[in-house]
Amino acid sequence: MKPQYQYRQRLVQPQPEREFRFGEGKISGVGSLTLGILSLLTVLAYLYPAWLTTTELRQVYDARVLQQILKYGMYFSLLLGCLSLLLNRGRYRKYGIWGSALTLLAFALGGYQIPIGPVEARSLTLGVDWMILAFLGSVLIFMTLEKLLPQYGDQPILRPDWDVDLVYFCFNHLAISAILLFANYHIGHFNWAVSTDFQSWVQALPLWLQVVFIILAADFVLYWEHRLYHEVRILWPIHAVHHSVEQLDWLAGSRGHFVQVFSERALVMVPLYLTGVDTAALNVYVTFAALQAVLIHCNTRIPFGPLKYVFVTPRFHHWHHSSEDPALDTNYGAHTILFDLLFRTCHFPKQHWPAEYGTTSPLPKTVLGQLLYPLKEGKQLIKSRFE
Repeated sequence: MKPQYQYRQRLVQPQPEREFRFGEGKISGVGSLTLGILSLLTVLAYLYPAWLTTTELRQVYDARVLQQILKYGMYFSLLLGCLSLLLNRGRYRKYGIWGSALTLLAFALGGYQIPIGPVEARSLTLGVDWMILAFLGSVLIFMTLEKLLPQYGDQPILRPDWDVDLVYFCFNHLAISAILLFANYHIGHFNWAVSTDFQSWVQALPLWLQVVFIILAADFVLYWEHRLYHEVRILWPIHAVHHSVEQLDWLAGSRGHFVQVFSERALVMVPLYLTGVDTAALNVYVTFAALQAVLIHCNTRIPFGPLKYVFVTPRFHHWHHSSEDPALDTNYGAHTILFDLLFRTCHFPKQHWPAEYGTTSPLPKTVLGQLLYPLKEGKQLIKSRFE
């Protein structure tokens, strides 16, 4: 009989060199640099909207309102840059200098006064607007949440490998139009399965019921897609990239091999396409799925009450990322825990959080190394089969 697993408390070593503290100039310097980069990217998006913005997203936001936000962001960047120079004469000064320089360049290119007009629709663009809005929204909502209600209070914002995950975050958002193009091409192969009678029945349902229906349909597809990535040996190295994160937070969920990113988006589009739910229900689902995907990776101890027995929450999904023995190959659900319960893949111990995260075998630490990792492992697998 297998002995009962002894759960341990996770130990997070304080990393004072990575922390933000008032009065050092680091907060103002990093803030200035961040706003400077975002300001320059936003100005470029206004200058070349046909190439640097997404057609679908432009229909949602008001470009003139965002110009006012840009205005304050640019002035705040300069203010924080000056503050960093006053507070610190060491290494953080360069952040303020670079932030101010990028902001001044943004002003020189037209700043927040670039004329807004009609935009030529293109099928393939870089989603700079989507990346900027997602970053600002995530920092405002999820980073604030992690600071107010952290599960691991000693885990810093700039934890190890945060820069690697930021690269993945940028790629996933910049490539949004390519991802959608691939997904739409993929669902075209399922035209034979479309039933107008079934779609009419779905559309006749109340809006809330359509949302529930599409959450369950998408979750079923994502559950099995996720499980295959774990249990099919040749697919695991691709998904292992996502699991290589050893300290989870809102940014960690962005890490994922581009093969998985494209395949996952394409597969989840199939139930959305076949059910034919109303646009309103689809918008609710997309918003729910986007927020939940970030939330479940967050470093937060929100209890969620009885909702944790229905929806995937941070504690439930953190166990999926654990490298501890009883948690391996469990908790595949993306939206609900229903299918993990039905197919006996649920691991959700009361009162416990994981002590260890990551993969049982370490992966390369660089983005390039991680992207090439599945090729290396696949080559080894093929070689072992012929030996």
